[in-house]
Amino acid sequence: MLIQASNELAAFVARVRATDVLAVDAEFMRERTYYPRLCLLQLATDDEAVAVDPFGSVDLGLLQPLMADPTVTKVFHAGAQDIEILNRVLGAPPAPVFDTQVAATLLGFSEQAGYQDVVSSLLGVRLDKGQRFTDWSVRPLSPEQVAYALDDVRHLPGLYRTMRARLESAGRLGWLAEEFERMADPATYDVDPYAQYRRVKRASSLKGQQLAVLREVAAWREVEAQRRDVPRRWLVPDETLVEIARRAPRTEAALGAVRGMSEQVVRRHGRDILSAVERGLAVPREEWPVLPSRRRSEVRAEVVDLMAALVRLRARQHGVAPASLATRDDLEAFAEGDESSPLASGWRHAMVGAELEGLLRGDVVLGVVDGEACALPARFPSKDGLRDPGEEAR
Repeated sequence: MLIQASNELAAFVARVRATDVLAVDAEFMRERTYYPRLCLLQLATDDEAVAVDPFGSVDLGLLQPLMADPTVTKVFHAGAQDIEILNRVLGAPPAPVFDTQVAATLLGFSEQAGYQDVVSSLLGVRLDKGQRFTDWSVRPLSPEQVAYALDDVRHLPGLYRTMRARLESAGRLGWLAEEFERMADPATYDVDPYAQYRRVKRASSLKGQQLAVLREVAAWREVEAQRRDVPRRWLVPDETLVEIARRAPRTEAALGAVRGMSEQVVRRHGRDILSAVERGLAVPREEWPVLPSRRRSEVRAEVVDLMAALVRLRARQHGVAPASLATRDDLEAFAEGDESSPLASGWRHAMVGAELEGLLRGDVVLGVVDGEACALPARFPSKDGLRDPGEEAR
């Protein structure tokens, strides 16, 4: 069913308000805009699936109470961008949420498992892939397009229930809580303009005062791109930002001489860009930004090897791919105390991170018992001397 009017959407919301699961998927375009442009919104319960056309006379605000209802779990597959769009359209992200791609990792799938593959494996349903590269902004939508779009949500409620049952049986459902709470947190989708310089290509070629200038110019670009709802690169490409930071032009003539700067941009934004350059040049030396360097790990290779062995052990035990659990870079960062390491929180910490902490402290050792590799508590003093960890393992 294709919904193109507010009364139709209101009727759908009324019909499903008693549901405990709402599947959600969005089709969008963002090639010509800063913010993703919502082109189609698909919704489904166990009994009904609809596609909502935002190009019609539909008040999407009618969905806000349903998206905020704490008794209704909103189910997505790879839903980060979908939630970002809904956060902007509705003024808040949906909550609570469940992402079947994230959950699939704990059920033996790869970290970026595709929706079709997961549905086929767990539900035995093969989905059509024929409309994958559709331009969803073109109207009218064909019946085939609508049917294809609805398949993206039609099976999500059943997939959620199957996954939830398996995760509960394995005692892993709680491991996902932190990740899903982060996805439903409005702060996750806040953009700090003054942090965008870190994402600029070749920013690492700058240092000191040049980075201070880049931070200011990149912040200006971010705010202006948001205001005009255009891609950042349409204002000033990354390579040109870096060159502006390197040269620090003081006049419009000098700015116009920077490779990649068009006359139109200089004419329209020259003063603002030069003001950003001046602000960067005025930053005191002690406040100059520093990009994190990719330094050589201080962790000995054999320590990382031990950590990797424990990761492989737990990955096999829990039926997940070792690479989904931790890469070697993740292990090095974790051993160095990097709190941003994926092993430091969430389900990865629950599965192996806490145990890796014990390994690094010397409270856990790796050994072989009855021909099987295993992790054991280290020997510790007792009134009878040293207790043999092998005895506890047996």
